[in-house]
Amino acid sequence: MIKQKRLAYKIPFKLEVVKYAKEHGNRAAERHFGSPPTEKMIREWRKQEDQLQKADKSKHTFRGNAAKRPQLDVAMKEWIKNHRKNGFVVSTKMIIYEAKRIAVEKGIHDFTGSPSWCYRFMKQCGLDMCTKTRIAQKMPEEYESKILSFHKFVIDARKRNGFEIGQIWNMDEVPLIIDVPSNRTVDLKDTKTIAVKTSGHEKTYCTVVLSCCADGTKLPPMLIFKRKTFPEEVIPQGIVVHVHEKGWMDENGMRVWVEKVWSKRPGGLLKKPALLVLDQFRAHISEITKKCFKEVKTHLAVIPGGLTSQLQPLDVSINKAFKVFMRKERNKWMAAGNHDLTPTGRMKGPTITQVCEWVKTSWHSVKEEIVVQSFKKCGISNALDGNEDGILYEDSEESDVSDCEQLSFINSDSRTDEFLGFK
Repeated sequence: MIKQKRLAYKIPFKLEVVKYAKEHGNRAAERHFGSPPTEKMIREWRKQEDQLQKADKSKHTFRGNAAKRPQLDVAMKEWIKNHRKNGFVVSTKMIIYEAKRIAVEKGIHDFTGSPSWCYRFMKQCGLDMCTKTRIAQKMPEEYESKILSFHKFVIDARKRNGFEIGQIWNMDEVPLIIDVPSNRTVDLKDTKTIAVKTSGHEKTYCTVVLSCCADGTKLPPMLIFKRKTFPEEVIPQGIVVHVHEKGWMDENGMRVWVEKVWSKRPGGLLKKPALLVLDQFRAHISEITKKCFKEVKTHLAVIPGGLTSQLQPLDVSINKAFKVFMRKERNKWMAAGNHDLTPTGRMKGPTITQVCEWVKTSWHSVKEEIVVQSFKKCGISNALDGNEDGILYEDSEESDVSDCEQLSFINSDSRTDEFLGFK
């Protein structure tokens, strides 16, 4: 018997199903959205409609017991928010100490402030221990309306031009540092000095341009190296190389990408119209670039600023898989040994040919299923009749560990680390 995955549906999707069921009936809703969701699930959702309307729309369902000391929890959450708003560090010990103080003030005598209480409190309030990071992408104001406007633009373009799934594409640049060694390694417990060998190229980087289609097709990657002259080394087939003084993408780089990659896509030689999803990077939407796209009959769908984490397929799912495979290739090269040395005794970094091979192998290793699902998750290639809209809200609750997650665990400092070679 095949084990089926349990699916968890977010509250906005449940409300959408309930609204449809009220107009057309439970069985009609099951045929339209499922199955699953089954008719039984829809009946339960209709009973919970009032609760669903009042609940947090980012949650899936009503889980967990009610808070035993709600006044204390509210006060503690507010205290943590104020501390973090001012940039102060908050530790679990500080939470326990402050909770005991507030409990005394409020006359709560049965509160012990144990570590297990702190764990439950953090879990219930959506808190977690986080590592200091750079400034994350902030969602713009009224981002939900901007997402809906983008979806409407894409749907209208697909209907107006008759774009099929094989005519919808996405392109993005990924900064790549050639050598970023891990700060952690396995060694004997009593070892005092932990040395990690590097190639001395921790600050050498290039840009990888990735592009893929909603049907899973992947175009050859383009690498932009930080140099003024074109490399004399052998470039593997299936890779396009470009050079730039700073290793960045610019208008000239976009022209090269259109000529050597985009125009050679399936249907490109016949100048078959296509829809290309891009972010608002200035080289993507300059007048010179737009003219190049117009010559090859390409319609642009520009993602609103600050929403690439929601609407760009490469950012949502694909880039992480690519990064994991890239780190695997780099680790294999380091483990192989027999590296050439410079006159000063330092290890030489990987050659341009080797970096190209890493990128080619890693990009080929990204599964087509990940690409297809990422476009649907962004709401770009979903069926126009609406029967795939539920993918925007679905989240697998119990799923097998994927190959990408296994490699991420093996090749990273911890289970939650991504490939650190990418900014």
